[in-house]
This record gives sequence, C-alpha cells and structure tokens, in this order.
Amino acid sequence: MPNAEHGSEVRSPSQNGGRTPLTVETFKAEVEAGLIDIVEMVVVDMQGRLQGKRLAAQYFLESVLHGGSEAQSYLLATDVEMGGVEGYSIASWSTGYGNLVMQPDASTLRRMAWSPSAVSVLCDVFDQQGAPMSVSPRQLLRRQLDELAARGWTAVTGTEMEFQIFTNSYEEAWNTGYRNLQPVSSYSADYSLLDTRGIGPLLADLYRDLAGAKVDIESIVAEAAPGQHEVVLKCRDALTTADNHAFAKFAAKQIAATRGHSLTFMAKIDQNAGNACHIHFSLRAEDDSPVFAGDDTFGFSPVMRSFLAGQLAFLPELTLLLAPNINSYKRFVDGSYAPTAISWGHDNRTCALRVLGRGKSLRFEHRLPGADVNPYLAIAAIVAAGLRGIEDGLELQAPTTGNAYTKDLPHVPNNLRDALRLFRESETAAKAFGEDVVAHYARMAEHELQQFDQAITDWEKFRGFERL
Repeated sequence: MPNAEHGSEVRSPSQNGGRTPLTVETFKAEVEAGLIDIVEMVVVDMQGRLQGKRLAAQYFLESVLHGGSEAQSYLLATDVEMGGVEGYSIASWSTGYGNLVMQPDASTLRRMAWSPSAVSVLCDVFDQQGAPMSVSPRQLLRRQLDELAARGWTAVTGTEMEFQIFTNSYEEAWNTGYRNLQPVSSYSADYSLLDTRGIGPLLADLYRDLAGAKVDIESIVAEAAPGQHEVVLKCRDALTTADNHAFAKFAAKQIAATRGHSLTFMAKIDQNAGNACHIHFSLRAEDDSPVFAGDDTFGFSPVMRSFLAGQLAFLPELTLLLAPNINSYKRFVDGSYAPTAISWGHDNRTCALRVLGRGKSLRFEHRLPGADVNPYLAIAAIVAAGLRGIEDGLELQAPTTGNAYTKDLPHVPNNLRDALRLFRESETAAKAFGEDVVAHYARMAEHELQQFDQAITDWEKFRGFERL
C-alpha cells in the first residue's frame, strides 16, 4: 500500500492543470514569469515510448522552439533495453551513430502535473538534410493520413487502454523479479464502482492530470482481471489520438509512482485476462459527413465495405504492427475477449473487428492490439489495409454471428515469428510504407526473437533444475 510519504502527495488544483490552457502564447508568458523552467522534448520511439531530453525553458524558447534540436539517431534504432542494435540502416557502429533532428510540434505542448514547473512537447523527426525520417512512428502515421487527405477524408479514432495496477512500487516490483505482485483488487471487479481498497485517489489523479495535459478522457472503467482498469480516450483525429495515447501511457506510470503504486501495459502478465488496446475507427469527409455510412443492408457505404474487407484481407501480414512483441501473442486465447479468428460482426466481441453505431457514429473497433501496441503503427496499419481494400475493390464477407472462436475461420498469427515472416513478405506493407520501413520494423522483431531465444526462463528452471 502507499506509504505515508507517497500518500501525503495530494496536489493542489493548480498543479493538476488549473492554470490557463497551454498554448504557445501562455507557454511564453509562463516561462517569462518563472512558472515553467523545464521543457521535456520528446520523440516517439519504435516501442511507442516517449524518449528525449530536458532543456532549460528559456533556452528552448529562444533557440529550439522554431529551430529544433539534435539527438542521437539510435532513438529510432534500439530495443527496450536501449542497447545498440546492429542491422539498422539509420544507426549503427558502421554509420557512426550520427544525429537526427527533433523539430517541436508546438500544438502538443502539455503540462505535467507531477512536475508542475515542467512541460512536454512532441517532436517530428528529420534527418540532417531536412527530410522526414520515414521510420519514425509519427511520420509513418502522417504519411498514411496524407493518403486519406488526398481523398478528402480524415480518420477519427479513439483508443481504450487496459492496464493493471499494483500496490507495489516500481522499485519493489523490480527488486522482487516481478514475483508476488499485489493487485489493488484481489478479485475481478469488472464494472465495479466499489472502492474499498483505496484506489479512488489514484484514479482521480489520473483524470485530473490527463485533463490538465489536454488529454480528453471519456471514462475510466474497472475491468475483469484483479487490479485491471481501462482508460477510454475520446475520439479525435488520428494523429491527436495517437499523441494523446502515447502521453497517457507515459503519464499514467508516473502518476501511479507518486502514490507508491506501479502499473503495467504488458499485453499479458499472468493467466488472467490480458490488457487490450481497442481502437475505434471511422472516416469523415471534408464537410464532416460520415464516409462509412450508406444505404446498403447494414447501413454501410461502398467505402465502408471495402475498407472493412481490407482489414480482414491484410490483417495477417500487418499483424506485426498491431502485436509487436513476443508477449503480445499470449493474449490470443479462445474465450478471452482477445480475437483469434479473422472475422467481423455487429457488436460481437468474439470477432477481431466489431462494428458499432449507425450514421455518423458508424465505426469499427479493432480488437487485435494489446496495450503494449505503438498507437502510431497500429493506426497506420489500419489505414493502409483499408486503402488497399478500396484500391482492390474488395468485397466484404458476411458478418460472423455467434461465437467466432468456434467457427471455421482463418486465424490471426499466434506468434511473433509468423507475424514477422508475413510482414517481410507483404507487398501491401512495402507499397504502403516503403521497403525501408518494412526492413526497419522487421529488424526490430528479429532482434526481439534473437534476445528471447537466448534467454533462460523461470519455466525452464522449475521444470528442469531438479527433475531433468
């Protein structure tokens, strides 16, 4: 449970976003007034994490806001451990590990309630010649959104992030090898509003702090596994959603830490229900009319039919971008609310694609990604599959009714090795993202597999230490 020191860290409303909303103008004024002294300048890495550096606010304002700053290019060519990984064309010992250029996107300035005198800003990434770096997750998504814009469309998306909260601090969890962790609830509290374990203040902090950082939350819901909760972000344009999602994960860990807790976005940490990231997706025309709505049997437009058909057709070869880690595939278990069959259905949670709403609210929910997903890559994959479905004029199969787990349907890849092979061979991925991007993210998966294949697991020790 939170100790006395952590429990006393109840922040004032001003620290939870009570000041004027942060714009470039208010940022400048607060820097001059001494209210902001640090800027955390961040890029989104391949794993979807925010990485970067802290700059003096006055220096950032005078020299970096419009001119950018440099950082080592390996930020887009490393693994979770931040080790130097060979095999990437943009960064290696053979290239000398040069620099990339971080250009701040001033529209993403955000307050950080856990560090009241600091703000965060997301950056787009360029090479030394000023060209956008195609392997940058944010740039990769921008390119797909540009393809939609060329047709007069805007992607509107929302995400639902599941995570599990523990009474252990991050340090305690690390020091015990992540064994015997104590969830904040000892039982399934799905949809429960009962707070007998004292988690309410942490959830309240999460609401306030994210709101103060311009992250719009629709709801926070208790989920099925012990200690599991879900944050639902309001639907916004796709880039804003991805930015909000990445920041919310970054913030949630630090907000939990201020109260002596820890939380995880691992896809699967134990034998209970895994942590999903459901992505709701729709398209709007330039006049904000719904592109997916039409007058066929299901209220679909031809665009909706082909876009949805593209999701089904190309899901296997794009799964790597939706399930990027070895642990991601542990979620795909029959009867677990995680999809195993490549199917779509009306309000059917056993399907990979769940169609909801009508008219302007018509959308599909992509249920494949886990909470460990990089939102930029996942949304880019959804757009790429949908556009290919339209280009090829794909016809939509009949919806699945009943239990998709028991139907004779094609299955999603059930391990990273198969997903990597399909991604490498994918003509759709190469056409949508470029051969350089395919090679880059294939190398990421290949390295993860190499590291895992060399690791000795607890399962092996318990099975073989004495008895073999």
